[in-house]
Amino acid sequence: MALRIHPRETRRRRTWIRGVDERARCVPCESGDVADQPVITLRDGRVIPQLGLGVFQIPPGKPTQAAVEAALAVGYRHVDTAAVYRNEADVGAAIRATGLPPDSVWVTTKLANGDQGAGTARRAFEASLERLGSDGVDLYLLHWPHELRLESWRVLEQLHAEGLARSIGVSNFLSRHLVELLAQAGVPPSVNQIELSPFLHGARADTLARCAEAGVAVEAYSPLTKGRRLNDPTVEAIAREVERTPAQVLIRWSLQKGFVVLPRSSNPGRIAENAAVFDFSLNATQMAHLDGLDEGLTTGWDPARQA
Repeated sequence: MALRIHPRETRRRRTWIRGVDERARCVPCESGDVADQPVITLRDGRVIPQLGLGVFQIPPGKPTQAAVEAALAVGYRHVDTAAVYRNEADVGAAIRATGLPPDSVWVTTKLANGDQGAGTARRAFEASLERLGSDGVDLYLLHWPHELRLESWRVLEQLHAEGLARSIGVSNFLSRHLVELLAQAGVPPSVNQIELSPFLHGARADTLARCAEAGVAVEAYSPLTKGRRLNDPTVEAIAREVERTPAQVLIRWSLQKGFVVLPRSSNPGRIAENAAVFDFSLNATQMAHLDGLDEGLTTGWDPARQA
């Protein structure tokens, strides 16, 4: 199944959001600070904004709420959280504080390892909804390929059937985990969220190929390498060529690869900077140079160590 990326509607400064009728539409951004943002159509027919704000390691409480409010103010319409981040409540509070219609912001959260299994996954999901202050989520993911992943997936399928988890997917699943799941799933995952950057993609080639074959959208987390490679000479040189920042170059690489990309920041200036990536592009030579930076860099726990 091919994934469709909707092109920019115009060169005007706008942002894509999800409408209540589940179709992609383009509406003016209140602040005018974010360029046109495309959406990706998932295998279940729903559309997800290609740029999202990640809130991993942003402290719960005011820091997370302020970061999400800053992102929504400049046009983000996609926020990615998780039960283990301990800031779901602050994501929900931020969305309500903006006065935006709840269905105009795509929200993803995830099932923690400690809650995986047939007896606990549903209660954990309901607890996430309570913290978010929501009657459902756009996307619910298995956070890791835990040993109880198949039991947990059956719970996610039921939540999907009930319309509580409008799309379902996985995170940190490698090719072998996907093969196993696809062989047994009644509802295939719509998304696989994994760490990806120019410095980590060759080691994920099998996983990316499996996702493409199965029509599973890929989300790239830690696209900025947690800052570890922002000073790379090649990245800096390309940034000078396109008159952008190294962070914008790394995000643009992920976008042009067709990934949903989830940069994390709690700094309002950087949040806005990370969103200003839709009015320029990298040429084939620049993309090739970035591809050549691959070194297998992982900035967190490597799922290759998972059974």
